[in-house]
Amino acid sequence: MIKKNLLVGACAFVLGAGTMAYIGQTAQADQPRAKTYRMLQLFGDVLDIVDHQYVTEVDDTKLIQSALDGMLTSLDPHSGFLAPDSFEDMQDTTRGEYGGLGIEITSEDGVVKIISPMDGTPAARAGLQPGDYITAVNGQSVLGLPVNEAVKQMRGLAGEKVTLTIARDKTDPFDVTMTREVIKPKSVTARMEGDYGYVRLSGFNEKATDEVVAAIKDLQAKNPKMKGLVFDLRNNPGGLLDQAVGVADIFLDGGEVVSQRGRDPRDIERYNAKPGDMLNGLPVVVLVNTGSASAAEIVAGALKDRKRAEVVGLTSFGKGSVQTVIPLRGGADGAVKLTTARYYTPSGRSIQKIGIEPDLEVAQSQQQAELIATQSFQFSEASFRTALDSQDGAERKGMHQPAEAPPAGFDIKKGDFQLSRALDVLKYGSVAATPKLPKVMPKIASVIDPSKKPTVAPAPK
Repeated sequence: MIKKNLLVGACAFVLGAGTMAYIGQTAQADQPRAKTYRMLQLFGDVLDIVDHQYVTEVDDTKLIQSALDGMLTSLDPHSGFLAPDSFEDMQDTTRGEYGGLGIEITSEDGVVKIISPMDGTPAARAGLQPGDYITAVNGQSVLGLPVNEAVKQMRGLAGEKVTLTIARDKTDPFDVTMTREVIKPKSVTARMEGDYGYVRLSGFNEKATDEVVAAIKDLQAKNPKMKGLVFDLRNNPGGLLDQAVGVADIFLDGGEVVSQRGRDPRDIERYNAKPGDMLNGLPVVVLVNTGSASAAEIVAGALKDRKRAEVVGLTSFGKGSVQTVIPLRGGADGAVKLTTARYYTPSGRSIQKIGIEPDLEVAQSQQQAELIATQSFQFSEASFRTALDSQDGAERKGMHQPAEAPPAGFDIKKGDFQLSRALDVLKYGSVAATPKLPKVMPKIASVIDPSKKPTVAPAPK
């Protein structure tokens, strides 16, 4: 019994110093507090039972860390507990350098899903796709593991091989073997497409704004007669909020970029651009798809709402929440990653679970168009069971026939159809003025009446 009391005290300490106030106060505590204290006692009781009766010895620290992570991940898909090493890994990622494969992942009910592979990394070269499931690492199942534990298994020394088992819609599970690299993903690539500049941003790490500014300056210096710009945010999983504001600021001449609102309706924080548009009003088209999330959606939403750019591609992922990372004892005990606010575009729209809808919807391939038209499930924020709602009653568009897809004969291996349509929008001056292509009619399976026998034509004589 003495040991059980010590464990309860230890659990209360780990869960926060404030919970210690419950001890000795149960007599005068109000009902909610008394109930909370009883549940903390229950936690200690269960931990004690596991510690004494589980079939093998257990690590109490790992058990408590797993319990903390389970508590937080039950709130929504993006909250969680970061153990000290996972907190350090997250800091490496936001600094833009770490060892691994280059995959942005998330989890729902213990299943690891890929949000997006990062440009120029082993994962991107191996052809991994948004929505793929990772079921095993080096033959060891990762089903049921917290995201940080799955990440830990995929990261390691550069030069070592790692085999991921991938489950993908309409295919049998398959293995992909990659070699770990020191991931220094170049966030920005830039080039000219005829008379128009093209800049791709693959993630919002600490260097994102500076790299986009440098890329645009280089294009302007080499091409003083540049007529416009395509800003490609496809498969960009997001990142730091301040970098999203900084990148949007490049294109905006002052005004609001995004606002975030917490639990208290009066708790509103607005982020504004500084005066000065780096492109001096040159037309801009933003490319997005279902892999464009979080910070990428902030930028696309800001430029769309402020009439600074038109958006081409597919409806974005729909992650409209803000996470705050709260170090515990300076990071020595890890950190809590907690959803603390929703963000809103300048027009006051929450994109949580909905995404940014393009001004011109363009599928990258006919196969993709058919999936959007015929499958009710599309991988997005809305597919998570514990996702926050949009708070304004709006819902993500269900299966529908996309506006455009590549015509017959278009070689999707050699050409980028979404990019070509973005360039058409720049050429014609707007989405409204751009000649539209015929909609692709999805292939619909014919329905056979089982009561009727098929008619067999007589064989030719």
